Amino acid sequence: MTFRLVGAVGARMAAPLIALSALSSLSGLAQAAAPADPSGTWLTEDGRARIRIEKCGPQEKNVCGYAVWLKVPLNDKGQPRVDFKNPDPKKQTRPSLGHQLIMGLKPNADGRFEGKIYNAEEGKFYDVSIWTEQPTELSVRGCMLAILCGSQTWNRVTDVAPGQLTGPTNGPGGPRADAEWAPKPATTAGAAPGTTGTTGTAAKPAAKPAAKAPAAAPAAPPAEE
Repeated sequence: MTFRLVGAVGARMAAPLIALSALSSLSGLAQAAAPADPSGTWLTEDGRARIRIEKCGPQEKNVCGYAVWLKVPLNDKGQPRVDFKNPDPKKQTRPSLGHQLIMGLKPNADGRFEGKIYNAEEGKFYDVSIWTEQPTELSVRGCMLAILCGSQTWNRVTDVAPGQLTGPTNGPGGPRADAEWAPKPATTAGAAPGTTGTTGTAAKPAAKPAAKAPAAAPAAPPAEE
């Protein structure tokens, strides 16, 4: 059986239904646009570096990336490579191995993460967007200008190469985050006296211990065997 909406009454009844349908469609698109988590370790297209990507920033809504392995970690003098072209003089002596190159990318409406990527070979920052449509590949698109863009495909790796950093970020044997993206130390409710806890209020001094009861007689020593 088929029902038809007739005339103005039908139009008034149909309008809310059309609006509801449109909202449902937009909701579906918003859900479809949520970017897939790119966390993991990826081998760059040229095979010269392994980049570890992980969540970072407030509530871990951003993604950061670190160079955890270099195919050529030493310079011509046999010394560890350093980031000598960095525009920040304070970073020009930091080791290239372990430096941060993906700077807190944010999710966008296209189901990708976008922001800045640092190229240590040139000491320059570029606009970049990354996304993954299958577990083994990461698409990386970088642009110096809107008309000067290039794309790469990085491949996921699950093994550990000789010389690869495997420790936690800013921890022993791990990469180093730039100051603005460094993991914040966790605060605990049991903060030491005079310090602030999670509520930001000064911790109360510990109560004075109660008067000690008379000491009990010492226990008898164990019998010798």
